[in-house]
Formats: sequence, structure tokens, C-alpha cells
Amino acid sequence: MNPSADVLAMAKIEVKLSEIPEGKNVTVKWRGKPLFIRHRAPDEIETEQKVDVSSLRDPQHDSERAQRPEWLVVIGVCTHLGCVPIANAGDYGGYYCPCHGSHYDASGRIRKGPAPLNLEVPEHTFVDDNTVVIG
Repeated sequence: MNPSADVLAMAKIEVKLSEIPEGKNVTVKWRGKPLFIRHRAPDEIETEQKVDVSSLRDPQHDSERAQRPEWLVVIGVCTHLGCVPIANAGDYGGYYCPCHGSHYDASGRIRKGPAPLNLEVPEHTFVDDNTVVIG
């Protein structure tokens, strides 16, 4: 039995990156969840690449999370209790979950608060300089 057309349609989405200005984050719906796509500025990239990974609760280097340094793609669901964080907020300038106070950096890594894990990075592919396919 094959998946129905509506299930297949939700499996992958294509996002035009040219519509996201540098330093901004957009939220799109994917598989019923918010998906954050962030066009990171050079200073954000530099800051995140310099983080001492050994100081992180869920240690991951920025290069493990961002296929292209200027683009971060993460599922916008807090890993504590499933709330939706606010973009460009919190003590680390990335994402902030106001429900219980989890702070994520601009690489989506948990830095402070009760969340146990980093924001999830979904499978995605850059098909060209202006398009990413998620799923």
C-alpha cells in the first residue's frame, strides 16, 4: 500500500531562499510543525563557529548543524515540552521558548534552561543557491 497524495505532498517542501533577508528568520509549516529557516549574518556565523563545544549540554559544532554557514534549518519545536520558540530572542540571540525559559543560540543549540537537546535539524538539500528542499 502506497502513501496517499496528501501524505506525499507533506513529505517535502521547497523554499525560495532569495525571499529571506540576511539576519532574518522565516517560519513555514512542514509535516504539521513549524520549521525555522534563518539567513545568518556574518557576525552570527563567526560567533556560533567560535563556541566551545565542550561547554554545551548537547555538544554539536555549528558546521554539523548548518550545511551552508549562512543558512540554518531547524524544526521550531522546543525539546523540553514541545512549545514553539520565538526567533531572534533570548540571551544568545537565536531562539527563546517563553513557556519555561529555554534559550537557544543562532545555531539552534540549547544554551540555557530546561530543554535537554538542541533544536532538531531536518533532512534538507540545497538544490541551488536560492532553493532548499526539506524532507
